Amino acid sequence: QAQILSVLTFGLGLVGCFSNYNTTTYREARPTKTAKMGDVTRRKGRPEDTTGMGKAAMVRNKTVNPNQITAEQLLREAVDRQEEEAKPPKQYIADEDELQMYKVRKRKEYEDTIRMQRQNVGCWVKYAQWEAAQQEFRRARSIFERALQVEYQNISIWLKYLEMEMKNKFVNHARNLFDRVTQLLPRVDQFWYKYSYMEELLGNYAGARSIFQRWMEWEPEDNAWLQYVKFEERCREIDKARNVMEQYVNARPTQQAFVRLTRFEEKHNNTLRARSGYEKAVELLGNELDEQFYMKFAAFEHRQKEMERAQAIYKLALDVLPKGGSDELYRAYVNFEKQHGDRDAIEEVVLNKRRFIYEEGIKQNPRNYDVWFDFCRLEESAGDVGRIREVYERAIANKPPVDQKRYWRRYIYLWIYYALFEELQTGDIEKARMVYDKALKVVPHKTFSFAKLWKLYAEFEVRQLSLDRARRIFGRAIAECSKERIFMDYADLEMRLGNIDRCRKIYEKFLEAHPHNPKAWNVFVDLEDSVGELERARQLCELAISQERLDMPELVWKRYIDLEVSNDELESARQVWLRLLEKSSHVRVYIAFSEFEAGTAASMERARESLEKGVKHFKSEQRSDERAMLLEHWLKLEREHGDDDSVQAIVKRQPKRVKKRRKLPTEEGQQEQYEEYMEYVFPDDKPEQQNLKILEMAHMWKKRKMGGGGAAAA
Repeated sequence: QAQILSVLTFGLGLVGCFSNYNTTTYREARPTKTAKMGDVTRRKGRPEDTTGMGKAAMVRNKTVNPNQITAEQLLREAVDRQEEEAKPPKQYIADEDELQMYKVRKRKEYEDTIRMQRQNVGCWVKYAQWEAAQQEFRRARSIFERALQVEYQNISIWLKYLEMEMKNKFVNHARNLFDRVTQLLPRVDQFWYKYSYMEELLGNYAGARSIFQRWMEWEPEDNAWLQYVKFEERCREIDKARNVMEQYVNARPTQQAFVRLTRFEEKHNNTLRARSGYEKAVELLGNELDEQFYMKFAAFEHRQKEMERAQAIYKLALDVLPKGGSDELYRAYVNFEKQHGDRDAIEEVVLNKRRFIYEEGIKQNPRNYDVWFDFCRLEESAGDVGRIREVYERAIANKPPVDQKRYWRRYIYLWIYYALFEELQTGDIEKARMVYDKALKVVPHKTFSFAKLWKLYAEFEVRQLSLDRARRIFGRAIAECSKERIFMDYADLEMRLGNIDRCRKIYEKFLEAHPHNPKAWNVFVDLEDSVGELERARQLCELAISQERLDMPELVWKRYIDLEVSNDELESARQVWLRLLEKSSHVRVYIAFSEFEAGTAASMERARESLEKGVKHFKSEQRSDERAMLLEHWLKLEREHGDDDSVQAIVKRQPKRVKKRRKLPTEEGQQEQYEEYMEYVFPDDKPEQQNLKILEMAHMWKKRKMGGGGAAAA
């Protein structure tokens, strides 16, 4: 194979050489004169000469060689040329003298070898096995002993030595060797296994037992103890096997050892000792046990038909073990309860699992208020008041770190839900009131406040028939919060109670706190209108529209107009519209006024007048978009309330959208730029536009005329 491989490698190299290139030939030529002079300059358009041969250098022929050599051909030739492997001749021994000479020669070879390679164990073993094959057992033992003097801790030498003695049925020699090696190397379990197995095969059970006892004094690994137990079981000495198991547990008190003990006792129908083994493990290794042990304990009790004991074990395990490492135990408990438990027990298991999930989420982020909400709802569904209060107290203790309202919005609902729980579920009114008071103290009212919290507290006092407390709460809210919603809720409470004067005072405070808010004026007007005080409502509207600064004045004007219309004062409403048009010429105002005249007042003539006025106004200000919008609305009104003639008249006045170009301002020296834009063309403006177009064309003709005359003069 090595010869084939070398030939194959050489052949593949030849394939790479001969298959791709032909031999390169060069013609000899004398160097040019420039080359002799050492001129390294090159001519224009020619590459630099790197061969030193000048023009005589030829390009390599890179065509494929027609004679190809394949790998298959190389392999076939390698096999054909392979030489046969040399084999040593067979040697036949004819007589005793020749045999002695052979032995002497072999011993000399082995002695020379071990003298040169004293640490090579294989040489010693081969020498000893050769002597044993020649039935020279004394010589073989002598060689093994010499090897042990070189390295007595080598396990292979001992194993080969023992194998020779046992193979040739030298039992006492083997026993002596086992005694020696177990004293020299007591931690090597292999010798103990072989020693005990040999005595068991020979039927010497007492000797095997004594070997195991000597071995156990060294406290070996678990497998050694189990082999001892199996030996006693094979001997049908169950009591002795039980004593071995007890010694094993005492020597190695681990979870696995107790499980093996209990399995042994259960196998031999000793239920009490098996249960005591489980209990002893729980007592000694409480924190070291995992879910698998408790599951086996519960399964044992299940097999013994002790359902209450199994249930207690499951509960104990769920309480003791960490929740994150007991998923399998939890599933086993749920299956057990489904088979043998009741609904309450299953729900308790599910609740405990969900509690653990929420606790883990809270550990990761104590200010995750969504987790707290879910946790509180879970405890409320369970119905344990003590646990519910504990969870709420833990939740509200996690205040937001920054005094910014967006961080407090979720947090404040914890207080609200806590107070509602105390009021509605436990019925503890004083506790609920205390929760509301604490919540109001926690909120930084100087920075921000929550109108909802004040309102819920006041409504709580109203439900308790404590109107004075509710009014005081709203009074504090107005003083500390002064939000629009506070005034509205307070006035709504007094309105439901029928205290109109108190409502007026509240709205007066509202106007004092928010004079620029149109809603404050409108709700006051609504109050006066609802009690029939039309003049007071009008005066309020007059005051509102006379304000120099108002956030959205159109709301107040609309409320004023609606007030007049609702009381059938159309002329007064029209006067308000006209006053509004004097202040604002917005297109929406004209549209709304025309709708009022056409719809509410049923006067299409007045609507046309207002629209005509608006069209002229926007035409004078050259606001084409508003003018087009107004004409479009006019056409809509004519179609709804007018006749065909009026509709056709307005249709003729509708504008057209045309595309135009205009020149953009550019810097000096830059090319002129234009942009396209859309513009309305009104039919009413056509004569003027035509005049302007003619005038523009005249100007252009004049410029061209003057330019032509100047060129001729030059």
